[in-house]
Formats: sequence, C-alpha cells, structure tokens
Amino acid sequence: MTGLDPRTPVLVGVGQCTRRWMGEGAGEGVAPDPQTLRADAARLALADSGAPALAAAIDRVMVVRTMADSVPGAPDPFGRCANPPGTLAEDLGLGAVEPVYSVAGGDQPQALVNEAAEAIFAGSARAVLIAGGEATAAHKTALRMGRTLDWSRSSGADFTDRGMGDWLLSPYEIANGLGRPPVTYPAFEHALRGRWGLSRAAHGAVMAQLWAGFSHIAATNPHSQFPTERSADFLATPSAENYLVADPYLKWHVAQDAVNQAAALVLTSVGEADRLGIAAAKRVYLNGYAGAADRLPTERPDLSRSRATELVLARALASAGLGVADIAHFDLYSCFPCAVLIAAEVLGLDWRATPLTVTGGLPFFGGPGNSYSLHAIATMADRLRARPGDVGLVLANGGFLSKQAAGVYSARPAADWVPVSSADLADQIAADPVPVLVDGPAVARIDTYSVSYTKGVPTRGYVIGTTAGGARILARSARDDAATLAELLSEDPLGRIATIAHDGRANIITAIGSAP
Repeated sequence: MTGLDPRTPVLVGVGQCTRRWMGEGAGEGVAPDPQTLRADAARLALADSGAPALAAAIDRVMVVRTMADSVPGAPDPFGRCANPPGTLAEDLGLGAVEPVYSVAGGDQPQALVNEAAEAIFAGSARAVLIAGGEATAAHKTALRMGRTLDWSRSSGADFTDRGMGDWLLSPYEIANGLGRPPVTYPAFEHALRGRWGLSRAAHGAVMAQLWAGFSHIAATNPHSQFPTERSADFLATPSAENYLVADPYLKWHVAQDAVNQAAALVLTSVGEADRLGIAAAKRVYLNGYAGAADRLPTERPDLSRSRATELVLARALASAGLGVADIAHFDLYSCFPCAVLIAAEVLGLDWRATPLTVTGGLPFFGGPGNSYSLHAIATMADRLRARPGDVGLVLANGGFLSKQAAGVYSARPAADWVPVSSADLADQIAADPVPVLVDGPAVARIDTYSVSYTKGVPTRGYVIGTTAGGARILARSARDDAATLAELLSEDPLGRIATIAHDGRANIITAIGSAP
C-alpha cells in the first residue's frame, strides 16, 4: 500500500467455529474437543486470508488460556492438553514458532492482539496466530451421558506458559463472601443500581431490555451457541428455564459457558501482506488500543464504576485520533449487564439506541471462557470488511472488572502507526484513594450486597458497607442463617444498617436494621 510504513501491523485472517454437539454419534472422536476446535478455527483464519503461503510466515502462536487451566483444582476427568500453543502449531504443520500460552482473563484476546501488533511493528514477529477455544458443552454432555473422552493429546515441545496471572480476589474478599463471577458481579450491579436510584424492579427491567437487544443479534449470528431470541418479558421473569442464580441475576443474565466454540486471528505486517499478495479487502487495522488493570474489588473507591474501563477506553480512542461519535460498531464485553452498562455510561452511549455487541454477547452468542473477545474481533473484522468506511471498537474484560483491553479497528489504516503505551494508566489507578478495610465488630450502611442460590434456594449472602468512620467492611451471612437471607431478599437492603461480628475467621452479618 503506497506511502504506508511496511511495518504497520494488520489483521489479515479470521476464523470461527461453533459445534452444537448434544451427544449424537458413538465414540470419543465424535465429540468436539478444545484442541480440534482451535485447529479448525485456525485453518479457517488462514484460508480467510486468501494467501496459501501465510502459514509459512507464522513465527509466533499464542493461545488464550482455557478455563480448565484458569481455575486452581479444576477437575479434568478427560485429561487436558499440557501445551496448547505447541499442539496447535503441530496440528497445523507450522515450522519453527514461538508458542505462548496466555495468562487467565477475558481481556487476553485483545491484549494479545495489542502485543502481537507491537511485536510485528518492532520486527520481532513476522506473522502471529492467536487462537482460543472451549468445549465445555461437550465436557458436560459426555459426563451426563457417561461417555469417556480423551483430551490429553499434547505436544512435547517447549513453550512459554505465562501462568495464571495475578490473583483477582484477596484473602479478605474470599473469606468474607466474594468468589465466582456470578457471586461477585452483583456487588457492582447493585452498586450501580443504587447510584442510578433504581428500584430492584426498575433495574431488572433495564437488564432484561438490554439483554433482549443482545439476544436479537445472537439469533441472527450463525456462530451463536444459543441462537434462540429471548424477549424482555422472558428475561425479566424467574422460571424453570430462567432460574435465580444470585440476586439480581437469573440464568440468562449471565455468561453461558456450555459452549463448543473457538476463534482464531492472524496478524502480520503490511510489508508481509504485500509480499504474500493479500488483498486490500481482507485487511483490517488496529488503529488504537490500550490496556490496564484495576485494584482488587473492595479496594476500589466506587464499586459502581470501573476506573480501568474509563482510562482504557479514553486511551484507545485518543490513540486512534477518534471520538465516540466516529465509532459505528461496538462490542462491549457482556459477561453481566453491569459490565455493558458501566462501559456504555463511560462512552456516553444510549444502549437503547445503539447496538453494543456484534456477536450477541456472552449470554446468547456464548461465553467460551477467556476467549470470547476473539469472536468479537473476528466478527468485527467481517463487519468492517463489508463496510470499509466504518470504525469498530472492542472492549475485552477480565476477572471482576479487573483487567480491560480495548482495540479500535478499521479497514482504513492509520497514517503513521506507532505503539501505544498504557504504563501511565496504572499510575493513575494507583493514585486514586483506597478505602480502609476493616473487620467486625462494626455497624455499617449497606452500599451493595447479594444472595446466592443453589437449585432455586437462597444459600449465602453478603454485604459491603460503610462504617460511621468511613471505613469499608465486607461481611457474609452465617451458614443456614435463613433470617438474614430473608432480610436481604425482602425490603431493598441498600442504605439499611447491618450489624457485623467477627468469628475469628470472617465477618458475619448478625442483624439487618432499617435505614437511618
């Protein structure tokens, strides 16, 4: 491309595959497995480029960490691949490559694209393949049917395993009630509801209306794992198919992990794309990007906001030289409603008027663990190829609004691409005030809360509150404390007073009174 720096990174191939296997057929070879799904998606991405010689140019293979390798002690009854990137390279018949296995987190697809773009520009990588995939639906189906599978096939080659990454919850948070995403995200959801001044019913309607729009898009996406369109009425109403998970979430409010999905991207330089004869119509450019990590949840000044989201979106847009009004297509990470609502608020977008997903989102398109945003980027690339004058933005989220990575994409290259530093964003987050965390005994105004359910029965609750002295405290209900759970589920707890003790291990809610 005349006048363009040949080092400029460019996305030239995308691939996605979804398998809706429900136990049909006999034998372990019938069920999809993560390794095969990744290889299938990668072959599609290579073919999508239109350049048969592209595979020979790949010198780095990066695989997004699977959920089985992201949860300590996760069961593996069928075994697991010990070297996903090396195995993928061997399955594709690639030559000498640098295999990299990412840290855990849904931010990783965009973070790896950002990293790959910088490596290509610096000349330390010629072409980079990024892939990810999960077969959680096949795993669950096989267990339910008593099938025996073997997912242990693995390359013996050396590779870089970046490990789990930083802990996303502190011992204080875990001891006092926070845990899995459906348990922890309600803290942000109810805090947002409180700041917006909404009742439980009003916010429930917001969540249902938001998700009905996402479901509509998923229903038309051929790669969706759950393409059934869901109405706002269905999404707002508890039922056998849409049961309570944790206040305020029903089943279809949260990311659905029972998927067999994989996606892959191939990036190279403009100079290499020219040499390989890759058509201009296949090229999509990363015109701006950023990434940052937030503090642990209870150490954030305002649980209804995401400082990392604010800073990352601002930096990604600024680095592209664009404003929100210039963006035609969005995919805001959608594990839970508050993740979308908070990001939309940061961008000043009306979610009722502007579609905020190109795939249909994690509850309806599907939530393949850490690799969802690979699908968002692949879908965005197809959208921008079809409308080359448009610009798209992808926001990827990891952990508990813990890590954010954003990319601004276009079929038109930036005039002078340069790497973008996000180092100062961490400094800005570190400079924000930190709440003082305390243990009981204490009396605190409830700022947010949740109640978890098991098979439709409330089982455990927690509150996060502010003491009279301005400190923050997190406390959970005692085991089998039906009275406290009933209080949390009756009158709106926000603004009420919690009396909290400490039993030597954790803060325990002993009473919930009226608002002062």
